[in-house]
Amino acid sequence: MLDTASFPIMAKWPPQNPDLLQLYSYPTPNGVKVSIMLEETGLPYEAHKVTLADADVKSPEFLSLNPNNKIPALIDPNGPEGPLALFESGAILLYLAEKTGQFIGQSAGDRHRATQWLMFQMGGVGPMFGQLGYFHKFAGSEIEDPRPRERYINEAKRLLNVLNTQLDGRDWITGEYSIADMAIAPWLRGLDFYGAKEVLGWDNHPNVTAYLDRFLDRPAVQRGLNIPSRD
Repeated sequence: MLDTASFPIMAKWPPQNPDLLQLYSYPTPNGVKVSIMLEETGLPYEAHKVTLADADVKSPEFLSLNPNNKIPALIDPNGPEGPLALFESGAILLYLAEKTGQFIGQSAGDRHRATQWLMFQMGGVGPMFGQLGYFHKFAGSEIEDPRPRERYINEAKRLLNVLNTQLDGRDWITGEYSIADMAIAPWLRGLDFYGAKEVLGWDNHPNVTAYLDRFLDRPAVQRGLNIPSRD
């Protein structure tokens, strides 16, 4: 049973139906991974908007669920051993895939292949693209030393090349649509927000560009990209 004694986050973001999955998120590349997965699976859930402001992500209520003060986070009132609270987008994707048996392949080999590309995003694409955004668009762009910006541009180019090669002859990163795609593609879309496509030679990666278009054409993706609404 979900209650504020067990889950203090509910005092700040009260659920309408505590029997449903409770998503605490914001529509960033990391945040929409989970909303897209939930839309793809059809699992019923409630979405709570947790902004990136300190008043939300550093509030005692949110920290009670995620001590790392980052979105997304999730509570499943019907977890395998009772209510289960999770943070880290990759861990949540794996959990939901295992819970539903969807988007992680049919065999043990499929599962491990999807997991390795999920880890590729978590350890490579996300951190490197995020740093690229900081040094290309945000405060880091004011640093006169060109080396940090060049480092992340070059690393982002390398990662795009890895993806472009992997996608040669494949519609999806492992051949079958999976949680790996839900993790990777939102970060590719984020390059528009960073204004970094030109500096990365985006058009020189035709397999990646076609892949992102396929991803964005999915109805569940289109819904998930706007959950929770920024308004």
